[in-house]
Amino acid sequence: MGMKYDYGFPERGLSFEHWNFFSTLESLGHDILYFDFKTLHDELGHANMNERLWALVRAERPDLLFSVLFKEELDKDVVRRISQETTTTTLNWFADDHWRFDSFSRYWAPCFNWVVTTAESALPKYRKLGYQNVIKSQWGFNPFLYRKLDIPRQYEVTFIGQPHGNRRAVIDSLRRAGVDVHVWGHGWQSGRLEQAEMIRVFNQSRINLNLPNASTDAGRPQSPGWVTWARRKAGTLLESSQVGRELKAWRRRRRDALAAAMIYPEQIKARNFEIPGCGGFQLTGPAENIDEYFEPGKEIVIYSSLPDLVEKARYYLAHPDEREAIAQAGHARAIREHSYEQRFHAIFSQIGIGK
Repeated sequence: MGMKYDYGFPERGLSFEHWNFFSTLESLGHDILYFDFKTLHDELGHANMNERLWALVRAERPDLLFSVLFKEELDKDVVRRISQETTTTTLNWFADDHWRFDSFSRYWAPCFNWVVTTAESALPKYRKLGYQNVIKSQWGFNPFLYRKLDIPRQYEVTFIGQPHGNRRAVIDSLRRAGVDVHVWGHGWQSGRLEQAEMIRVFNQSRINLNLPNASTDAGRPQSPGWVTWARRKAGTLLESSQVGRELKAWRRRRRDALAAAMIYPEQIKARNFEIPGCGGFQLTGPAENIDEYFEPGKEIVIYSSLPDLVEKARYYLAHPDEREAIAQAGHARAIREHSYEQRFHAIFSQIGIGK
């Protein structure tokens, strides 16, 4: 049970949940009743969608209700009734416990028989709630889709993802340092790639970047906005060309400060596994416990700052043998340990469900 389309928008294509969770389970031979709660919620309204869910579970009696919640589309009372009054085991995969536990997950977890979290830091929070049936798992990759292709490397450096936080500034800084970077994603001028195209880019890139979502507030410059700057300049007798030069200089200083802002360890993302799953070389920002999943310097490469990112991008572009050896080792580790097939097998074994 999840969103079929990316954030619920059909025009943006199929969702992460569809390509990774649904596709993997289907490829493994499970019989699946696909309940696209976001689309049904928009079509039927809150009450009617939840009534349909309750009726479907009672009629079909599935072994497992596997869900990836989005917002408040489901009714907590309906989920509790399924968990307590039917033979169906309920489980939700909580994707954002690093930042959404206190405002979201803590209120929903008691509705389910089991929950999965990708956040190590959330485990003591679940214990404090008195909730015991929590499984620590992690993102992975769908081995039926993400795979090595017999195609040549075409791009020097690529990044696929939305331009959150200081990502635009980081990409701009790399380009000004002479690194040829291609970017795609919702919010970039080049737009979003289809699933198959994204997998091809992972395969065609000499270096695949994985950038953090943002910098810490402590690391961000406290520069005044352009409106404030303009107000300070109001009433002065500056020539328009001088105003233009000062504005460009201010923007350049702000961009450089944003790009150089402190890079901090954040949550592991699916991209950390998808790139090696395709046999790509991954140059990534630091992430919490990433060294438990890949060996830095041997299976992936981690940068610690903007200068370090520029230096390592240049180094590995100039040393293809080292780069390809790391990509091959990362791919072998991903295949060996980090597919969703392996994730689901471990989860289902723990909760006592089927194959």
